[in-house]
Amino acid sequence: MWFGADSILGMQTKRAYRFRFYPTPEQAMTLARTFGCVRVVYNHMLALRSTAWAQRQERLGYHASSAALTALKKTSDYLWLNEVSSVPLQQTLRHLQTTFVNFFAKRTGYARFKRKDGPQSAEYTASAFRWDGRSLKLAKMAEVLPIRWSRQIPKAAKVTTVTVSKDPAGRYFVSLLCDDVVVQKAPASNCVGIDLGLSHFATLSTGEKVDAPQVFRQHEEKLAKLQRRLARKQRGSARRAKAKLKVAKLHAKIADIRRDFLHQLSTRLIHENQVIAVESLSVSNMQKNRCLAKSIGDAGWAEFVRQLEYKARWVGREFVRVDRWYPSSKRCSHCGHVLTKLPLSVRRWSCPECGTDHDRDINAAHNVLAAGLAVLAHGETVRPECMSVDAQWLGSVKWESLSL
Repeated sequence: MWFGADSILGMQTKRAYRFRFYPTPEQAMTLARTFGCVRVVYNHMLALRSTAWAQRQERLGYHASSAALTALKKTSDYLWLNEVSSVPLQQTLRHLQTTFVNFFAKRTGYARFKRKDGPQSAEYTASAFRWDGRSLKLAKMAEVLPIRWSRQIPKAAKVTTVTVSKDPAGRYFVSLLCDDVVVQKAPASNCVGIDLGLSHFATLSTGEKVDAPQVFRQHEEKLAKLQRRLARKQRGSARRAKAKLKVAKLHAKIADIRRDFLHQLSTRLIHENQVIAVESLSVSNMQKNRCLAKSIGDAGWAEFVRQLEYKARWVGREFVRVDRWYPSSKRCSHCGHVLTKLPLSVRRWSCPECGTDHDRDINAAHNVLAAGLAVLAHGETVRPECMSVDAQWLGSVKWESLSL
């Protein structure tokens, strides 16, 4: 909710601050035991719930899993589960319950077993950590975590949950989830439409074209070389573990560079514009094209749109998704004429009605912005076959007045 009537302070929201830390040998051993216990409990309860459904068509919920965990910790084979904090073990049951809820709601696939060599994490609630505003200490640890504070956490922010994780590259991270207040920015005077692509990551309605970083393509040859070396190593050997770590570190580097690019671009667009309109894309369906799947995955469109959406909500900007079936590339942004066909290979075209020469991507960005403004004004869909009488205003509007 927004605070104040005349002077708006900000929006109360959940916000996570993520930092890297370098544990001491004792802390690393404690975390390794905790990660292992969390993984074992998750896999054990997943197998228990799957078996109950397969054999008896019985759904075991969170409370049944919690009771099963209590009984499991009393058995002689699993007494070592008591050596770590009970909070992360209880939290993993909640995560498993959430996974099943999403599965039955058809929002995700069936739960998978956690791997020992995959990403590891453990979640601590308020009763299992101590935060004094400057240092963090977890349960079962004698010393505070040696965190590299890359930014300050606001004093007014209340830390509610701490998640410690270790990625396949061997790096440790801690994420502090806070009840925070995000200050709303002053209204901006600009609006922008964004057309996402592959040769250029984003084309803006201002005419600016942002080159795609193509991070994976730049490191593809080196990654293939490291993966070939890994494939030749004997399973279970120390050399295979070293080769696997090198592959994981390169994957982490690629992901970090891509994430940094997306954050910088999305933050700049949010700061400069009051309205941001972007075309909705079904990335998962587009990746079924085996010729373009690698480039689409390398671009990171879905993550970019996600960042734009939550950052706009935080600072009081208007974020609009335009229907994926809206003919943004085939519609003339000057007169509104729609071509019947426009092959992907055609990058420039002239309107047969008004004679305006168009750059395909810039024209699409203009149309995305115009459609986004129309959606804000009328609250209607812009999908041609679903247009209501009010939404048909898009076909008769003076397009040059909306294209900006």
